[in-house]
Amino acid sequence: MTGATWGLVASAFVASIVEFVEALTIVLAMGVTRGWRSAITGVVAALVALTAFTFVTGYALQTWLPEALLQLVVGTLLLIFGLQWLRKAILRSSGLKALHDEEEEFAAQTAAARDAAKKSRFGIDTFAFVVSFKGVFLEGVEIVFIVITFGLSANNVPAAVGGAVVAGLLVLIAGAVAHKPLAMVPENTLKYGVGLLLASFGAYWAVEGLGVFVGEGTSLHWPGGDWAILALLVAWFAISRVMVRALPGVKDRQRQEVAA
Repeated sequence: MTGATWGLVASAFVASIVEFVEALTIVLAMGVTRGWRSAITGVVAALVALTAFTFVTGYALQTWLPEALLQLVVGTLLLIFGLQWLRKAILRSSGLKALHDEEEEFAAQTAAARDAAKKSRFGIDTFAFVVSFKGVFLEGVEIVFIVITFGLSANNVPAAVGGAVVAGLLVLIAGAVAHKPLAMVPENTLKYGVGLLLASFGAYWAVEGLGVFVGEGTSLHWPGGDWAILALLVAWFAISRVMVRALPGVKDRQRQEVAA
């Protein structure tokens, strides 16, 4: 396996762990407070919907777009998506945004579940079903998006799928053993790393995809090949650390100007 392939697997694995942990917290809250039958039914329905979504999206991208245009489209989307994750990570690291806490999220979800009215249909609690379905589907869409875009751009969908599957199994086993939110997972650090990886791979493939506008429309090639991904990763990390150090000072100056 090449370095790019290992990076692909690592990115899909880490990003999937983050999303699986958040989905697990929601399902646990619904199962504990409203009943496991309804929560699991919502999970199964979400998985069916995600399977259909994955097939349609993957088929459309792979069939309708030539290679260079595919790299440009998914690379740009990955770059935008990665910069959003990186922005939140920078704000959290600089103290300008609260760190995400799975135990707090679990407490909020359980409180909402206890306060919600009791409504059932066909023996299924409506609230638990809807919340579990929504939580798993929305978090799953992000996983599917990352796996499909990484896999198609690198022309190695099985590697991306493998990384996501391993992540899902690990989270599921850990959740079954612990019977509580996986607060011990360094989620904020992982999100920081995922943001860096998505931004790096996104920039790499987006630039390669610009070849669609040049000559015969074939992909461009970076100097150094796959090593350019590492250079992009270092560059994004350096930029992010500068912003982590600079933002608190900028915020303080703005407050002083307003107070004055």
